[in-house]
Amino acid sequence: MKEIIADGIVHAVGVTIGVVSIVALLVMAAPAVGAWEFTSLLVYGAGLLTVLTVSALYNLWPVSPIKWMLRRYDHSAIYLLIAGTYTPFMTQMKASAESLVLLVGVWLTSAVGIALKLRFPGRFDRLSILLYLLLSWSGVMAYESVFGTLPASTLRLLAVGGILYTAGVVFHLWESLRFQNAIWHTFVLVAAGCHYGAVLDCMVLARA
Repeated sequence: MKEIIADGIVHAVGVTIGVVSIVALLVMAAPAVGAWEFTSLLVYGAGLLTVLTVSALYNLWPVSPIKWMLRRYDHSAIYLLIAGTYTPFMTQMKASAESLVLLVGVWLTSAVGIALKLRFPGRFDRLSILLYLLLSWSGVMAYESVFGTLPASTLRLLAVGGILYTAGVVFHLWESLRFQNAIWHTFVLVAAGCHYGAVLDCMVLARA
């Protein structure tokens, strides 16, 4: 019971901060960005809030057929978050074949991942973790042309967030550890916070 309460607190904090942060981001960005950039922020915000909300519902729901259904959506939403997080940064790149291929590739891969999670729940879970990580770090392959134009502060926040997500996987897999779920979800929240900071830095603060 203590572990469920701890995980519940982490999720409650995450959803609350997430809603406030996304609203603040949109309000601050509205006067400073164009329509395409603002749309990318809506996509990013929708992905982040979907993950936080669905994760809270799935992890706190009592064992039942509904929980099994929520598990599909929880694992699928991770792909949505990854693709959604990439999107605002892609709007900052010069129009090029490489940046377009990366953006389309990330969304197509995410769509395939979502389809597999919904169609084959409970299967390929370890493979999915590897795909999450590969998809998350795929931008490194096009670093110079895609991310080389972003502010250094933005890149640092992106890197720290990526490292935290990756390190957190250890706790996600360490199921025998006490408070394992709460620790794993804390890593997720802090990592998401770093990526939020990167979006804010790139889209708002760098233009102030």
